Amino acid sequence: MKFRRTLLGLALVATAMGFATGAMAQAAYKPEYKMSLVLGPPTPWGQAGKIWADLVKERTQGRINIKLYPGVSLIQGDQTREFSALRQGVIDMAVGSTINWSPQVKQLNLFSMPFLMPDYAAIDALTQGEVGKELFSVIDKAGVLPLAWGENGYREITNSKRPIKSPEDLKGMKIRVVGSPLFADLFTALGANPTQMSWADAQPALASGAVDGQENPLFLFTVLKMQNVGQKFVTTWGYVADPLIFVVNKEIWASWTPADQAIVKQAAIDAGKQEIAIARKGLVEADKPVLKDIAGMGVTVTQLSPAEREAFVKATRSVYAKWKPTIGNALVEKAEKAIAERK
Repeated sequence: MKFRRTLLGLALVATAMGFATGAMAQAAYKPEYKMSLVLGPPTPWGQAGKIWADLVKERTQGRINIKLYPGVSLIQGDQTREFSALRQGVIDMAVGSTINWSPQVKQLNLFSMPFLMPDYAAIDALTQGEVGKELFSVIDKAGVLPLAWGENGYREITNSKRPIKSPEDLKGMKIRVVGSPLFADLFTALGANPTQMSWADAQPALASGAVDGQENPLFLFTVLKMQNVGQKFVTTWGYVADPLIFVVNKEIWASWTPADQAIVKQAAIDAGKQEIAIARKGLVEADKPVLKDIAGMGVTVTQLSPAEREAFVKATRSVYAKWKPTIGNALVEKAEKAIAERK
């Protein structure tokens, strides 16, 4: 009888401890989690964060509340510091750019290799295949947990001077570029004068004429009405694309129950799929309505022929060759193979 009472007592203690652990886990949840974004709604990037946050709140019945911090405001607007801040716990979650994180994770420069990805099927072949899995493993080892892919889109070039149809048209042009050495090498090879600056600094520089042009996904052109800062010429050349990555700080991830971890991950995957469709809208249709909209703003839109594009490919091959070992020869070759075999 005494033995049974002891067993019963141990069972009650275990049950009580279980409740206590569950309560502690619940108590350990922060009232609010900080998500870093470079851009806010109404851009596809900003929508990626909002969709993810909304899905998580709904599916966890409010256990996990996420507040968006666009403009990388948690790190004083310096987007190249975002990955380090995630690792250190200054930021809890992010939907971040492969370009902005490439200074800390050199393999992410893969997506900035000039003219590697000729179409959207090529992007998908990388992010949704073995290359994407390998890059997620690299990010994980670098100290941040990746959950899903999104998309910032192909980066097209705009300027205030003239239509760009050949590398010669770029000669001497001051082009604002992101803070990545690869971009500086690329535009130098094309004869331009690359100028690295944050987007906050770029807009007044374009308006004043201190900088002639810039490169970005076309949604930014329409959202910001960039014809009003002198950008009268657009060339679609599809030279690089910028996938986005949904990530969580590892300590934050470990503080959630396995059930909530599964919810957050699935919400990221679902948000990523929705956001990719938003980012491509108006550009994948045969008549490309986004280009029509931009032309309607009084802007000259140039679409390169295959032969014209090839001239840019040849002019940047030295940059491709220089960066291939830095990114990893095997990884680049795996990417080239996946693109060649794409459907």
